Amino acid sequence: MRRRTSILQRLDWVSIILVGLLMIWGWMNIASATAGAEPVDWLNWESKQGKQLIWIGVSVLLAVIVLNIEGEFFIRTSILHYTVNLVLLLLVLAIGKKVGGARSWFGFGSFSIQPSEFAKVSTALLLAWLLSRSDGKLRNMKTLLQSIAIVGIPAALILLQPDAGTVIVFGGFIFALYREGLSGNVLIAGFCGLIVTIASILTGAPSVSYPFIGEASAIWVFWFILVLMGGLIWQLTPQLIVPRKRRKVRNVTLLSFAAALILSSGIHTGLEHVLKQHHKERIHVLFGMDVSNPDADYNIRHAKAAIGSGGLAGKGFLQGPMTAYGFVPEQETDFIFCTVGEEWGFLGGLMTLALLTTLLFRLLVLAERQRSNFTRIYAYGVTSILFMHYLINIGMVLGLAPVIGIPLPFMSAGGSSLMGFTLLIFILLRLDAERFSVLR
Repeated sequence: MRRRTSILQRLDWVSIILVGLLMIWGWMNIASATAGAEPVDWLNWESKQGKQLIWIGVSVLLAVIVLNIEGEFFIRTSILHYTVNLVLLLLVLAIGKKVGGARSWFGFGSFSIQPSEFAKVSTALLLAWLLSRSDGKLRNMKTLLQSIAIVGIPAALILLQPDAGTVIVFGGFIFALYREGLSGNVLIAGFCGLIVTIASILTGAPSVSYPFIGEASAIWVFWFILVLMGGLIWQLTPQLIVPRKRRKVRNVTLLSFAAALILSSGIHTGLEHVLKQHHKERIHVLFGMDVSNPDADYNIRHAKAAIGSGGLAGKGFLQGPMTAYGFVPEQETDFIFCTVGEEWGFLGGLMTLALLTTLLFRLLVLAERQRSNFTRIYAYGVTSILFMHYLINIGMVLGLAPVIGIPLPFMSAGGSSLMGFTLLIFILLRLDAERFSVLR
């Protein structure tokens, strides 16, 4: 009989070391971002770096607890976790504390908890449970619709807070679904939807003078082009397609262009009548469009300046003037990468990206070596969430994505996000440690 090895021997220490390095690296930069021009008081528990150190300690304790729980517990209680988190998301809408215009937090004295960070964990668990019961494959429409519902319900509740950034993160689950059999046509449709969205934004704001019409938004021209293209394809179908496929192609064409028109009109309506003015301006700034508010691009402009001023090796720890004097808003949370760029330069930024990218690839390695469908699907869910945070946060500070408030994994200040990421990773590590006891 083979002797059972200790849990410590079965853990993936590469992932643990990467997470630990990111936590320490983030804590150092939080201290610099919040110290101003003063020396850092590392043991001041009322400061941002002091509170972050407390949250790191709590997260380490949470990781130890998770690693000592049998993996079967997370599988069997995934529905319970999901239900509890839905209740919390409903409660926060009613009694939550409003921060930055969003009712996303439960306040406990000087500490706050954001339930949406834990909803990502429960959603990944329940999605893995559902798909593993289907042998890990999206074999029918019922399973697909159930998967969409599992992801969509918490995302809809989070959108009501409103927290659009977190909702976009939930969209990352499409990568996990694609790995488990979602048709590539869905990704193609998503890419086409992205093109329609961008075109709707670019044509929605400027006013153009048309003959017989006068001043009007250029989006009417875009809608006319969509209708014209759809009509041309409809008419040309009999000449280009074999008879037995003509009806199907025509139906697909009709549905596709109708969906494009509905999406475009929805985007235009949302921009003009639903979004707040500052959100609208941020989107316009992203696409290089003129806005009436000269401060609309303040965050992006100063973020780029801070990163660019760092040069190759940076100005040194606590030596960045834009960091020290708070020129970049939220520089200890959403814009923590600006502190890295200014004080540690290109090399520090490259090291940060290398740590995060290596962690993502390591999680993919863990996913593909699993015998358990549940663990594999959950691993892809975890990787998708971290990838979306990574992609959007870095894109945001570089001016390649809208400013929507997404923390950088394990680096941004905040207890909820740190504990949420810790739960995601260490539940996976516990499940991975049991992979040899799974028969298939």
